[in-house]
Amino acid sequence: MGSIETGKKVLQTEANAILKALDKINHQFETAVDLIFQCRGQVVVTGMGKSGLIGRKIAATMTSIGSPAVFLHPAEAIHGDIGIIHPEDVVIALSTSGETEEVIRMLNYIKRLGIKLISLVGNPKSTLARQSDVFIDCSVEKEACPIGLVPSASSTLTLAVGDALSIALMEKRGFSEDDFRFIHPGGQIGKKLLKVKHLMHKGKALPVADVAALMASVIRTINEKKFGVAIVVRERDQVAGIITDGDLRRLFLKGTNFAKTRAAICMTPNPLCISEDKLAVEALKIMEDRAVTALIVKNNRDRLSGLLHLHDLWRTEMI
Repeated sequence: MGSIETGKKVLQTEANAILKALDKINHQFETAVDLIFQCRGQVVVTGMGKSGLIGRKIAATMTSIGSPAVFLHPAEAIHGDIGIIHPEDVVIALSTSGETEEVIRMLNYIKRLGIKLISLVGNPKSTLARQSDVFIDCSVEKEACPIGLVPSASSTLTLAVGDALSIALMEKRGFSEDDFRFIHPGGQIGKKLLKVKHLMHKGKALPVADVAALMASVIRTINEKKFGVAIVVRERDQVAGIITDGDLRRLFLKGTNFAKTRAAICMTPNPLCISEDKLAVEALKIMEDRAVTALIVKNNRDRLSGLLHLHDLWRTEMI
């Protein structure tokens, strides 16, 4: 059999293992999610060998969605590190055989403290499965390797079940984009989830001018706030227009008397605006497409909320 055929066979075997596990997602799975949701401490994930590697990923995923989780190596646990587990914690143990010696030796400590134990095990009749408060069957008909010994379909299934637990927990918590952004402040994920309201200037920092203001006052506002624009408003923070540095130069060349002319006469009406709930990357695209350096921001009541400048996006290294 060629490499291409082997690759396809492995993927098919692992895909079949996941599909056949759909019927195993039952009340036990729901109970496991509830136990983790109600946990007042942390989730402690443990497993030996390949199961341990899968366990590390499960712990990392749970932590990334706001459920504090750590990985505890079972060999280190029985030599003192088991002290990391506290009565308010929940333990998730992974083992294909359900008889992994290092994991089994942790059971007495877990039971003595009354800690809830969830197991993802490949043998429903094993010691670990029988001793667990909740058991999720991760058994497979066969591994993907030709000798049937290399963890492949079993480890893939266990990882998929761990993801299923995490996503179900995420939905139960009502975990939002804002929650995700809060605990992922760095990297591309955090940048992609930044919204306009997270970066915009607001309040006293805004270069606001009333429609009835004289242009001499508007010029002072533009100079003081240093955004290169003035947002012209009517009563109740309704956006009427915008006046930019470029507008001032053109008005000056036309001989406009700034001491006597009102903002309403000089402004550009119906200026480009964006909602505060839009993603920052959407604002960046608008700025690039329209060749502008600032966007007026409105709230959900269509009132002035802030001002987003191109420099604010530069600081995120989004550009």
